[in-house]
This record gives sequence, structure tokens and C-alpha cells, in this order.
Amino acid sequence: MTAAMPTASQSPWRHLPNAISMLRVLLVVPICWLLWHEQWSLALLLVAVAGASDGLDGFLARHYGWQSRLGGILDAVADKLLLIACFVILAWRQEAPVWLAVIVCGRDGMIALGALGWRVLIGPIEPRPSLLSKACTLAQIIYLLTVLLALAHWPVLRSSVLAWLVAVLCVASGAHYVLYWSHRAWQARHTNALSPPGSRLG
Repeated sequence: MTAAMPTASQSPWRHLPNAISMLRVLLVVPICWLLWHEQWSLALLLVAVAGASDGLDGFLARHYGWQSRLGGILDAVADKLLLIACFVILAWRQEAPVWLAVIVCGRDGMIALGALGWRVLIGPIEPRPSLLSKACTLAQIIYLLTVLLALAHWPVLRSSVLAWLVAVLCVASGAHYVLYWSHRAWQARHTNALSPPGSRLG
């Protein structure tokens, strides 16, 4: 008899997307060190690697069915740690607008508090970034790469239009997050309130 092919959950490679996300988390420390010491070229290289890994782990998870709740959380945490750290240090070094760093950090802080509130009041949360949120993350990465390319003396123009685009996407995606998850929270609480005793989960 022919041996059955391993399923996605049994594959020895199923943890690869999580490992790539963890690598992105670990890259935050050397990237911060390089930015702080104005080693722009090396920082650019590592940020580019981190950005590429973000697309790679998502592709592997979707294509091979290796998605997991842990993977979703690791991916979100890695993105937010990297972006917040880069924007804060660049703003401190006066290489990015302070107001933009405040907007980026404020949005991500609000999302983190919302996720914590959901976990405490309702239950486990499954990260589901919207297309608007993905566009916001992509715009932030492109903005950082543009800034670092200019600092590394590549022939790239630093446009304030891109900074404003990042700001608009941050505000729009943050507002969408609040409206969407507030509605979901109301539905979850309302459903639990109407359920007979013993029928609630969690």
C-alpha cells in the first residue's frame, strides 16, 4: 500500500512561517542599533530583508495551509515592533517627522489595547488584517525604505506626499479597526447575553 501523504498540519515544514516571523522579531534589535548609529546602508539591507520576509511567511502560510493563531500573532507583533522602532528612532534623529511617528505609534498602540481588551472581556482573538491595514503596513515599509535609501545616498527623492499617504492610511485603518471590532464586540456580548445558561463558550 502507498503511504499517505502528510497533511499540512503534519508537515515538518509547517512551523517555517512562524520561524520567519520570529527572525523578523530578532532583526529589530540590530536594525535599531544600526539606525541609532547612523549605519544607514546596513540598516537599509536589514529592513529590506525584514520586509521581504513579511511577504514570504504570509505566502508560505496561505499557499501550503500552514496558518495558525500563533503565526498570525507573531506576524502582527513582528510588523508592529519593527515599524514602531524604525519610526521612533528616525524621528528622534530628525530624519522623519515627529508627527508621523506619533500617528504610527498611536495607531498601533490603540490596536494593541483593543486586542488586549477583546482578550480580557470576550476571549481569544484571531488576527485578521483588512486590506486597508495591509495597505497601511505596505506604505509604511515603502516610506522607511525611501528614507533609508536617501540617507544611504541612493538617488531617491524624499517626498512629503508619501509621508502624508502613510498618515492618511494610518488614520483610516485605525478608524476602520475601531468601528469593525467595536461592532464585533457588541455582537459577541449581545449574543452571549441572549444565550441560555450553559450554552456560552469560554
